[in-house]
Formats: sequence, C-alpha cells, structure tokens
Amino acid sequence: MIQIKAPAADVTITQRKQETSAEEVAIKPIYGFIDFHEIPRDKGGIFQFFNHRGELLFVGKARKLRQRVKKHFEDSVSPIKNHRDEVSKITVSIVEDPMEREIYETYLINTNKAKYNVDKVFYK
Repeated sequence: MIQIKAPAADVTITQRKQETSAEEVAIKPIYGFIDFHEIPRDKGGIFQFFNHRGELLFVGKARKLRQRVKKHFEDSVSPIKNHRDEVSKITVSIVEDPMEREIYETYLINTNKAKYNVDKVFYK
C-alpha cells in the first residue's frame, strides 16, 4: 500500500475586514478576502477552500497559485461559482512538481471528500 502524507499549508487566508488608518489605502475585498497578496504569485501548488465549519469544499492545483485561486472567485466556469459565499478559509501548499500536485489533489479530494469537486472523485 502506498502511504501519502498531505503537504502542510504554507499560507492560510480567512475572510476578514480591513482595519485602515488614515494613510492606508483600502483593499477591495473579493468575497470577503483581502489577503490574496499573501499567496505566492509564481509558485505552483495545491489549494483548498473550507467553509466556516471547517468542511472541505474544493481542492485544486495550479502552476501559478494566486492567479488560479482568484480566478475561482471571478470567472463563470468555476465548479464553486454558485458556492463562493460558503468559502471562509483558503489554504495553500506549495508543491512545485506537477506530478506531485496531481497526486496530492486526487488524494485530498477523495480522503477528505471535497464537497464540490466533480473530477477525480472515487468515493461517490
């Protein structure tokens, strides 16, 4: 049997309101998230969306993490397009190797039973 250990989260962002001072420029929130800048722009990896109860909603992989995570909140073809309001936490794990990203994504989808993933699902 193959043993897979999911990678630890390198970045976690949650919904929050910005507390600004007089000199600060307000960041326009995207579905309550203002910390997308913490997600690496030029790194590949795995991302996971969770609701406020900690349930896994969606798992994805990307060559460029920040761009891909933001796209799920902006485009009209995302599998979570009708459930964006449910997302309250996003975790990102940096995984540069494309083959490892593929394995981790499939593993996380199936072991944690991601609610809105439709591809790579073996538990239904």
